[in-house]
Amino acid sequence: MLKKILFKLSRSFAKLLLPCFSLLFIKLKVNKRIANYLNDKSFKANNYYDFSNTIKKKLNNVKIVALDVGAQGGFNSDNFFPKKYNIFFEPILVEPIKSEAKKLKVNNKYVIDQGIWSKQTKKKIYILSNRLGSSSMYQPEPNYFNVHGIKKKDYKNYEITETVEIECNSLEASLKNLKIEQLDYLKIDTQGAELEILSGIGAYRPLLIKVEAHIFSMYKEVPCWSELLNYLHKLNYIVIDWKGIGSHTTRIPAEMDMIFIPNFKNKEGRNLIAANEKKFVSLMLIFGQLDLLKIISETCELSSLNEINNFEDRFFN
Repeated sequence: MLKKILFKLSRSFAKLLLPCFSLLFIKLKVNKRIANYLNDKSFKANNYYDFSNTIKKKLNNVKIVALDVGAQGGFNSDNFFPKKYNIFFEPILVEPIKSEAKKLKVNNKYVIDQGIWSKQTKKKIYILSNRLGSSSMYQPEPNYFNVHGIKKKDYKNYEITETVEIECNSLEASLKNLKIEQLDYLKIDTQGAELEILSGIGAYRPLLIKVEAHIFSMYKEVPCWSELLNYLHKLNYIVIDWKGIGSHTTRIPAEMDMIFIPNFKNKEGRNLIAANEKKFVSLMLIFGQLDLLKIISETCELSSLNEINNFEDRFFN
């Protein structure tokens, strides 16, 4: 309780002082850094909680089936949610680079060592060995590096060091090959190929989708991010959160991690949520979406409403 009170006081104190010293911050060029720090603290505020016992009771040893497309480094390698919740997932990792896939197979039951695309095909993947995690189906576009705040001396980190042709299959076909009937959580971090991958989702309807969206892409011929949003809208998903990635010289992030859930405002979305209540509630707790979860629980008449009403969403406090 004391820790919670101190946390609230520190945040209130910071919010009170920030306007008073805004001019000074501008002079010192630290205002943006402080704002980013406070935003990050708000984004992660609900990590204070540990919902492990609640989730454990709900799932009763049933795993949340998770497909991680762009899994170099392992499941949840970006620490987007606390690693203490990794135990509740059955991860399926996608890694088309054979040497990296071999590493993942040591400790993981499901590893897809092919690329994921909209259909079965062969594609070139461009390897950027100087920058881990930046390999892509699309070639880098140096003309837009400056939008991402990349200095010219660092352009060499984005040079293509190797081009590999890989076998690809659709998301739907890849899961069917593994005899996976239901997908609960989908994460796609593929440096611009998100829309193409989603185009092959078939009949699968995850309860939560996390995708990387390129507002100003540093790769050639990446589809506009609005196309990605429109496609997810057609699949009956709505965006509930986003977080900027990396540096940028624009007033909005050049790239964002975006979270989508079924559209609870219509019957189709509500039915999907209600039919998978325990997993949906668990995912929303893991991702810290407390106040929205309360609204959805009331709208969809979920049995978990009374239980989650005990939790305060610290993002807004």
